[in-house]
Amino acid sequence: MHSNAPTVRDATERDAEACAAIYAPYVTDTVITFEYEPPSAAEMAERIASAQHEHAWLVLEDQGRVVGYAYGGQFKARAAYSWSCEVSVYLEPGRRRTGAGRMLYDALFTRLAELGFRTAVAGMTLPNEGSVGLHRAMGFEPVGTYRNIGWKHGAWHDVAWTQRSLVDYREDP
Repeated sequence: MHSNAPTVRDATERDAEACAAIYAPYVTDTVITFEYEPPSAAEMAERIASAQHEHAWLVLEDQGRVVGYAYGGQFKARAAYSWSCEVSVYLEPGRRRTGAGRMLYDALFTRLAELGFRTAVAGMTLPNEGSVGLHRAMGFEPVGTYRNIGWKHGAWHDVAWTQRSLVDYREDP
């Protein structure tokens, strides 16, 4: 029996076009990301490959179509930060508050923990109640806000930072 439920799987370069299409309106129409120009499918393929090399990039597929993605990447380059990563999730319009973000993040956090990561951090341009709510629901705690840190669409914007544990810290890495 075949299920029509959405599924999470590893992204491949074949998903680059869909991921670029999901991401483009965030770049052009919002301050959710501080990029000014949407990446091409080729650039997105490079980002997917890079994330897959040491972290993870997952897609949410619904009836054979990619409708969202989440990934982990390097938090900071210094060696002591090696067990921490920065995470993001993006969904196509109409997928918010459907459980899609939670589904992607649950799978991503499991994968990142399996890879040895201990802490996930996420930044959110303010205001963004949807993202703030999702991250709170996923166990992220506020750690600070950078004020007027990014300039986009003719205004300065704050970014709130949050973090959550992926595993128990009692053991050495």
